[in-house]
Amino acid sequence: MAEWNDLVAYIRQTYRVIRDDPGEIRIRVLFGDDAETTGRAQVVVIAREIFDQREDWVQIATPFARVDEVDLLTVLSEVGQTLVVGGLVVMGEHLVLRHSLPLLNLDLNEFTDPLELVAGSAELLEQQFTGRDDY
Repeated sequence: MAEWNDLVAYIRQTYRVIRDDPGEIRIRVLFGDDAETTGRAQVVVIAREIFDQREDWVQIATPFARVDEVDLLTVLSEVGQTLVVGGLVVMGEHLVLRHSLPLLNLDLNEFTDPLELVAGSAELLEQQFTGRDDY
């Protein structure tokens, strides 16, 4: 898989799409393996990015809290100690966990593994720092 349209076709077949726009697709990842996560979900935005006006990349991003609702130093410390994928950014009023991958020669496992890690990590952070399931 080396092109955006191929990735979008795969996403449409594999995940629950909730919004589909040119250059961006949103999915809902459901959780429920144990009593603490049953019924929880995470909205994930998958967007096409063009790096240096020539290289196609895909960005996986999901919000998990509002900036004004959490202690940023505590969240950053937790992310620094526990996560193996993604970066924490502020986008508008939200804290967002995101990860980017080059589309050139991208294999499915190189997309699905980071997607699941980003979504699952954001879900755990949301649960830990807000106690809710808003995203």
